[in-house]
Amino acid sequence: MESHLKVSKNTIFAFLTSIIDPELNVDIVSLGLIYEIVLDDTGKNGSSVLVKMTLTTPGCPLAGMFYQRIREGIEALDGVDPKKVEVEFVFDPPWHPGLMTEEAKLQLGWEES
Repeated sequence: MESHLKVSKNTIFAFLTSIIDPELNVDIVSLGLIYEIVLDDTGKNGSSVLVKMTLTTPGCPLAGMFYQRIREGIEALDGVDPKKVEVEFVFDPPWHPGLMTEEAKLQLGWEES
């Protein structure tokens, strides 16, 4: 039985917007923490997914929580091979407030000078 639902990057992004940074009360996509989603739908058991993301600081104490929530959530999506989900933390380029959406900047009271 090779007929699998295919997951899309839009579906993954939609899921990622449900993950809220508890310190800032803003989702990780709006914060600009998601750098890339690599989706390979050639697998027999569903798509493999790689999420490349950053943190506001390299020593962020929330890294483990983000890693676990992202993996578990993506593994549960229809069309994903749960054995082929990776979350990679990268710090190049480093995160900066300019990566946030305008809505996130307003929510946090961030004013660029």
